[in-house]
Amino acid sequence: MSKRYPSGFISAFYDPSKTPNVPSAGTPVAGDSAAEIPVSDPLNVGGSAISGYAAISNPGGFVGTSATSPVTVSGLTNGTSYTFQVWALNSYGAGPLSSATSSVSPSLQRALIAVGRFNYLTISTLGNTLDFGGLVASGESNGAGNSAACGSATRGVLAGGGYGVVTNLCNVIQYVTIATLGDATDFGDLAQRKDYLVGLSSATRGIFAGGEQTSPAPTYERTRYSNIEYITIATTGNATNFGNLTVAREFSAACASPTRGIVGGGNDGGGLNVIDYITIASTGNATDFGDLIRINYDLAGFSSATRGVFAGGSDGSTRKQIQYITIASTGNATNFGDLFQSMYTNTGTSSATRGLSIGGATLSGRINAINYVTIATTGNAADFGDMTTHATNAAATSNCHGGI
Repeated sequence: MSKRYPSGFISAFYDPSKTPNVPSAGTPVAGDSAAEIPVSDPLNVGGSAISGYAAISNPGGFVGTSATSPVTVSGLTNGTSYTFQVWALNSYGAGPLSSATSSVSPSLQRALIAVGRFNYLTISTLGNTLDFGGLVASGESNGAGNSAACGSATRGVLAGGGYGVVTNLCNVIQYVTIATLGDATDFGDLAQRKDYLVGLSSATRGIFAGGEQTSPAPTYERTRYSNIEYITIATTGNATNFGNLTVAREFSAACASPTRGIVGGGNDGGGLNVIDYITIASTGNATDFGDLIRINYDLAGFSSATRGVFAGGSDGSTRKQIQYITIASTGNATNFGDLFQSMYTNTGTSSATRGLSIGGATLSGRINAINYVTIATTGNAADFGDMTTHATNAAATSNCHGGI
């Protein structure tokens, strides 16, 4: 793309010696048929204050303007890769265009929630869930709950699940194409039948970690797992060994950036506050990241590409609490705000900008409420909508979460 801005940006007082210099463009954030481009002022704003910013897409030449950063460019085609150039404006006209940003692909912003069947919602708009399709036969009875999910930009994957003794659990991995509605298809198997495991992913690799199974009567002995397994999301096949968590556990929460996976909290027979991390593209054992604010389990996790968030949980003092970490660093979690009601056994997923806490239970019983936050800020959650049914320990993923 040539470094020329489109027509319509020439001021009647145009004076190239007084227009702004080239601004800095940040990493674009994908939306539904749109993208947001952060813009920073140039060192030299020219002969008057900055009055706004503009951005243009390549391909397509779609233009967006804004008085402040970020600039939203709309009219894009979901699934198409775009770069952007930005420029600043003042009363003397438009300054020169920046270099092209990194590429980003808009998407449907669709989240999947497994509650007996797959349900879905559009993360960029508020509202209730809708029916997506059924689970595969072996998962319909056994894997309907307490399973784990992960996803790429095109495919959602569900693994394990069930309730009670090991004969009621499954090791089934199943998948759907997120952009279309329909029933799940068999993908392969986990190494063990288990429930209460967690899932996370990059754009290409899915990770499943932890979980438990209970032996049949009369012993009812509970075995908790530390093993981490991975799949290549675009293919099918059985999961492959990755390594181990620092502690064998169930009831954890997970999230990811494009390079790093995070597992927080859980139960090893007592509550945990430990946070682990892995490098998703490699294999090996998890490393200690830091600690949650308090011991906690049965909580939700979600993330942008830079920030991981944990919400709710079974610890009585933190059932409303939201806390966050910076994924690229290490350290303890920091307070974010509160859910709009105390809850645990909730699940989470996100877009690149908006995080969802889905379902769960209060001390009065199961709920179908969905909370949301803006991940880049801090503050209390707001109401998003409702699921079609009450659910605890559901599994959720999206085609636009922080790992993609």
